[in-house]
Amino acid sequence: MSILSKIFGDANQKYLNGVKPIVEKINAFEEAFIKLSDEELKNKTEDFKKRLLSEETLDDILPEAFAAVRETAKRTLKQRHFDAQLIGGLALHQGKIAQMATGEGKTLTATLPVYLNALKNSVHIVTVNDYLARRDTAWMGQIYDFLGLSVGCINSDGSYIYDLAHTGKKQDEARDETGGFKIIHEFLRPASKKDAYSCNVVYGTNTEFGFDYLRDNIVSDMSQIISPKRSFAIVDEVDSILIDEARTPLIISMPDAESPKLYETFSRIVPRLKENDDYNVDLKMRTAVITDAGLSKVENILGIGNIYDEKGARYVHHLETALKAQALFHKDKDYVVKDGEIIIVDEFTGRLLAGRRYSEGLHQAIEAKEGVKVQQESKTLATITFQNFFRGYDKLAGMTGTAATSAEEFHKVYQLGVVIVPTNKPMIRKNLSDRIYKTEKAKLNAVVAEVKKRYEIGQPVLIGTISIENNEKISQLLSREGIKHEVLNAKQHEREATIHAQAGRFGAVTVATNMAGRGVDIILGGNPQDPEHSRRVCELGGLHVIGTERHEARRIDNQLRGRSGRQGDPGSSQFFVSLEDNLLQVFGGARIKGLMETLNIPEDQPIEAGLISKALESAQTKIEGFNFDARKFVLEYDDVMNQHRILVYKKRHDILSGLLREEIIKVIKNQIGNIINFHTAESDGRQWDKEEIFENLKTIIPINDENKEFLMVNSDRQKITDYYQNLAEEFYNLKEKEVGGPEIMGQIEKMIMLNILDNLWTNHLEDMEYLRDSVRLRAYGQRDPLVEYKNESQRLFKNFLQDFEARVAMTIFKVSMPRNFAQQNFGALKSAISAKEPSRNDPCPCGSGKKYKRCHGA
Repeated sequence: MSILSKIFGDANQKYLNGVKPIVEKINAFEEAFIKLSDEELKNKTEDFKKRLLSEETLDDILPEAFAAVRETAKRTLKQRHFDAQLIGGLALHQGKIAQMATGEGKTLTATLPVYLNALKNSVHIVTVNDYLARRDTAWMGQIYDFLGLSVGCINSDGSYIYDLAHTGKKQDEARDETGGFKIIHEFLRPASKKDAYSCNVVYGTNTEFGFDYLRDNIVSDMSQIISPKRSFAIVDEVDSILIDEARTPLIISMPDAESPKLYETFSRIVPRLKENDDYNVDLKMRTAVITDAGLSKVENILGIGNIYDEKGARYVHHLETALKAQALFHKDKDYVVKDGEIIIVDEFTGRLLAGRRYSEGLHQAIEAKEGVKVQQESKTLATITFQNFFRGYDKLAGMTGTAATSAEEFHKVYQLGVVIVPTNKPMIRKNLSDRIYKTEKAKLNAVVAEVKKRYEIGQPVLIGTISIENNEKISQLLSREGIKHEVLNAKQHEREATIHAQAGRFGAVTVATNMAGRGVDIILGGNPQDPEHSRRVCELGGLHVIGTERHEARRIDNQLRGRSGRQGDPGSSQFFVSLEDNLLQVFGGARIKGLMETLNIPEDQPIEAGLISKALESAQTKIEGFNFDARKFVLEYDDVMNQHRILVYKKRHDILSGLLREEIIKVIKNQIGNIINFHTAESDGRQWDKEEIFENLKTIIPINDENKEFLMVNSDRQKITDYYQNLAEEFYNLKEKEVGGPEIMGQIEKMIMLNILDNLWTNHLEDMEYLRDSVRLRAYGQRDPLVEYKNESQRLFKNFLQDFEARVAMTIFKVSMPRNFAQQNFGALKSAISAKEPSRNDPCPCGSGKKYKRCHGA
């Protein structure tokens, strides 16, 4: 115990003491609830809901609600929540992580806070794979269903709703015995994902919940949203999901299948253009700009009348990129062609930058120019890290058998405290000292010898490895010795769970990777339990767990140990380590191995040295720190991006919600004001270039020479602004009538704004990715890359918002009504929107005074 614990007391024990009165209240209700009929117990749900509509809170009804769930579990699953599970349920309800040892019943524990919170809002239970989501829906679903709550299941290959009457099958006792590892599919009715999400309780995987959130933010209509609210999530195996998988962001991308063909098409067209006639090059600005004559030549080659109207900005982008590749980038100067690839040459050092690629399609354009394979592009449509996804829930909680060693990260990243829940029965598992060998070969031979010794007397053995490759090695060695065994590689979760559940049978030998069998209890004597086998296995010492290598994270080792000794059962665990293992190789294994060779220690003789054990623990602590820093690095950068994401997704939701008329008019008026203010800010009326002001205003509103006179005869900035802003509203009313009324106009506005917002957001995601890569180099200039990233990203996002409003303003009056709009053919409208961007040489509508190609069209 630390000095601080001695002075202030153990924080975990204080928590346990604090919830003891609540546990006693729950227990006090048990006798009364036993006397309730099934109907009376079911009616408690409606009673609780009514009380919540009055002034009572979830905490007020908690003791009774927990008591109702406990009684329901007894009647349906034939299981009763222990007091330890009540404590775990309280911790989860309070938004904490409940650390509960393997076999203590985490799955059943979760039903307590899930039911309570589902009385108000939908609750998500997050699992590590589809199998566990389906299993828990079919297994625990009977509790919620009995109490009148609906249960959904979200899987990658389909969605389900718990339905007792789906196949006419009634409650069955077999499910109560095998439900912990076997899915009873008869109770799962296939359903749409939207219907599954509408249930009170929803089971699913972290990736499906995350991707569905991203998908909801790229839909084109509110009716397509399937998961509208993130209220409360309980994450099972919380350390695996919130820590181990935290460095990999969720990304929805779209392959750009047409791009390679377009790059090749324009790579053949551009060489036919002549400099100074068809395009102009500015070497100082590093630009190549197509002229009107050049544009006409390209249109003739393509056999089209107007590239903007008929093909849109996409073709223009490919033309300009191909032109830039032809005129500004030269082989053996800016890049080289090597082994069929384009490799960039560093302009400062002349070094080849293998693996780097030019952005915005330029690299593909150069590939097409040089006749090598054009790599297919993919565009990121939406992305988020698991950290920021789960932090978006109103309340978050988790459960696992191993959280304490990562308590700091849970607190700093998720503001989640860890509660170590005491076991229902005392833990009597024996954790034996590590056996350390000089070589991997000697270690594996010793593992097999140990397994054989225990196999011959019938004691079940579980061998844990860190990779499928190691699984296969050990399996071959066991087969050579005639030891019958099962191999689990975490590939076929449902089948492997069935095998894993039998790992406690008399004479069973199971080889499994760390992830195989997660969430499945190993019961001594098999599952369902054979009393005679159970007795014999207990007499032999219970399940013996062998770890074949120390993992980078201590909690992974603890998870493996925890497979043995559940619910007070006997058991033992031991790790076999070699000085050639990765962990020791990195942290001093070679030095210790050299010492052993100097002392002539035989290869097959294990050593048990405190020095090496301490070195292992020190190595694990260091690597945990390194990995935490890596995850923190990803999160710090995504936190910046997350602020942008929240604002953009809110704007997107507002657009989908409709009522855009006032917003559109406001945007148009703002752009008119920006143009006039920009051109009149630092001069009086005699110096204004009124022709340029008028040309810029024409990019926003459909004015003609009749509307020009007011500008020419006036020098009052405010009067001019008011005049043209009022015209904008008049033009809007005319446009609304032209397209068929407010409802159709609203649909057009929605599609315009979504199309522009989504395109700009996709580009912004790409820009932010490039920015993150580039700011790292600024560390060499003694500047903090994160600070630089924050500053630059703020500028980029400000430009993004300005660009969005500018493009909306210059598009709204230019979109013509698609003929088949009545049939809801939004594709035609999207094409019209894309086609009506201003010409590259037009004034930019943002009012900057620059041509569109040098401003928002760049």
